[in-house]
Amino acid sequence: MSNFELALWSFPVLLILIFIRIPIALAMLAVGFGGSYLVIGSPMMMMNQLKTLTYGTFSNYSYSIIPLFLLMGQFATLSGMSASLFRAAESFLGHRRGGVAMSAIGACAGFGAICGSSLATAATMGQVALPEMRRYGYPGSLSTGALAAGGTLGILIPPSVILVIYAILAEQNIEKLFIAALIPGILAAAGYMMAISIWVRVSPNSAAVRPRVPWSERMVALGKVWPVLTIFLVVVGGIYLGVFTPTEAAAVGAAGTGLISVASGQMSWDKLKQAILSTASSTAMIFLIILGAGLYNSFLALTQLPQSSSAWVAEQGLNPWLVLTAVLVMYLVFGCIMDSLSMVLLTVPIIYPIMVVLDFGMSPSDFGLWFGILVLIVVEVGLITPPVGMNLFIINSMARDVPIGQTYRGAMPFVLTDMIRVVILTAFPAVTLSLVWLIDYLVP
Repeated sequence: MSNFELALWSFPVLLILIFIRIPIALAMLAVGFGGSYLVIGSPMMMMNQLKTLTYGTFSNYSYSIIPLFLLMGQFATLSGMSASLFRAAESFLGHRRGGVAMSAIGACAGFGAICGSSLATAATMGQVALPEMRRYGYPGSLSTGALAAGGTLGILIPPSVILVIYAILAEQNIEKLFIAALIPGILAAAGYMMAISIWVRVSPNSAAVRPRVPWSERMVALGKVWPVLTIFLVVVGGIYLGVFTPTEAAAVGAAGTGLISVASGQMSWDKLKQAILSTASSTAMIFLIILGAGLYNSFLALTQLPQSSSAWVAEQGLNPWLVLTAVLVMYLVFGCIMDSLSMVLLTVPIIYPIMVVLDFGMSPSDFGLWFGILVLIVVEVGLITPPVGMNLFIINSMARDVPIGQTYRGAMPFVLTDMIRVVILTAFPAVTLSLVWLIDYLVP
């Protein structure tokens, strides 16, 4: 068997290991180690490669941004900022049809601006918003579906851990990726709110509305979210203006969020320990997946699969848009069986070299940004599609009286809005890139 055939056979072997519930990090480690051994043929050289790969991966300074953003999200979660965001959004939207559910989406968008994790956003906002939606008679399908979809804003609206990983793998500028994600993130929140508005009009008796809140109370509620606005402006604004590098901004954000939590009286020693331990646990899980993906992709590099595939695609003269469509569909399918982080780590080193040789009528840097946002969106859709939509399981576990089938059905209108958004951003790359171009023009 040639090295190329060995690489091709590794994919079904990896999927079989995932299907039998082997943790994906261990599955990638096993396939990568076994494949590399078959290619190299020397146990000592294989062990030396593993040592070098481990050090080379974890000594990468850019990866230090991950635990810092995770810690910032933990501080925000434990300090009650999510409740303030929801109350502020509810005071402005709660009196409208479907307003409480729309408030949850708005609060998820705000929380996503200081938390780079979709799962954390869904879990945190679920604790705050689910009781309120029950109080106003929202059906289980709408309430759980809306919160699961809203949670995906945590990885789309910067800062985003997944975007950081993509930037490292594809050698893209993290600051520009954060800028490029803003407009698609706003479109996502608007699309989810539109889906809720259509739902409650098609089924007008599905939810009650709360009384209109006076403007004085709205201003008070809005004033309580100043920590979130401050952190977002300092962290993201500092990155955009070149005051901080992304890693420095993550450190400033984590420290600032922690100080605000202490000053507000919401942070105790027990909560501090919980935040640090949760951050350490999540970081360890992510880094193990990174190591597994690194070993597997190292094996693929030894077989020359990425280079051979990109050369083959270039020789076929295929329509670039047809190839892009096939890749996005592949991501949607993979999203039904794999988590988003693993999917990005596994596929980007293989897919990106293939895509970058195609001519989409834009510069390589613009293409890298645009393609990264498209990948992020279709990966995000995987979080709310069965059978392995992690956000669906998290929200459904909080609403134990709602059958998982109802949660699946409730997520479908939001998946449809995601599909529409993917079509728009694919057909009109300027929607994604316009803000990057504007910042480049204003800040050369």
